[in-house]
Amino acid sequence: MSLKHPIGIDLEDLARQDALTRRAKSALSYFVLGLFVLISVGPILYVISPAFRESKSLFSYPPQWLPNSFYLGNFKFLLTETNYIRWGINTLIFATSVTLISLVIDTLAGYAFARMNFPGKKLLFGCILATLMVPIAALLAPTYLLVRNLDRWTFGLIGLDTFGGLIIPMTVSPLGVFMMRQFIETLPKGLYEAARIDGASEWRIFTKIVLPLMKPAVVVLGIFVFMQQWANFLWPLVITTKDETRVLTVGIATLQGQFVTNWGVIAAATLMTIAPIIMVFLFFQRWFVQASVAGALKQ
Repeated sequence: MSLKHPIGIDLEDLARQDALTRRAKSALSYFVLGLFVLISVGPILYVISPAFRESKSLFSYPPQWLPNSFYLGNFKFLLTETNYIRWGINTLIFATSVTLISLVIDTLAGYAFARMNFPGKKLLFGCILATLMVPIAALLAPTYLLVRNLDRWTFGLIGLDTFGGLIIPMTVSPLGVFMMRQFIETLPKGLYEAARIDGASEWRIFTKIVLPLMKPAVVVLGIFVFMQQWANFLWPLVITTKDETRVLTVGIATLQGQFVTNWGVIAAATLMTIAPIIMVFLFFQRWFVQASVAGALKQ
């Protein structure tokens, strides 16, 4: 016996329609998510197959999507016949140094713009945000000339083919300053006022109160900066010419020959290069969730 609403609506039919609507929306959501997963993971899966196959088999017809046997010669050639290990060490030094310095600068600048009052604060913050609209390619030439001229004034610490010249120009992130400023703005102002009444200095307020509360945001920003610099190609390509300072992205690009290219080796190098980034993201994934939840609760 079907239930009837006083105005004559069939409640069971309405419930069935509502259930069908929810199922359709759920199926559409899963389809869209699956499509994005395929777009994101597809290139990685495409790289895995050539990495474990000989280069000559990549041009076979009909094309093979999966290797018949796992060929490890590409990895052996990469580790023994190229400077991949040196490039990896350089990339780790480069990405880690830029991340640590950027976190210090961005958190301090974000705190200053969020909680301190000084002349020209809004104008200076607007100028920092305006730099986000400047293309990176437009900054390459002046930055290159600046680093080249700094060589004589820094006794070779900052110059062409040096880690100082590679790292220092990448340490300032306007987006990082904006992120830290916005996160600090969400913290209760009563914490600062109570600390100032107790006689705490600005440095003590920052280190003892603000910094522990913004740990999720700092970790997320650190991961973003590290991943960005690990995959940085344009600036290292301009500033480095020697294997002593060359990073992975530039080193892999040099493996491509003018007439013949060993695509299996390049695929193996690409797979080994993106593996650390995936591991870092999976290890710190919970921090992304915590930062998102924290930001949502503070709105």
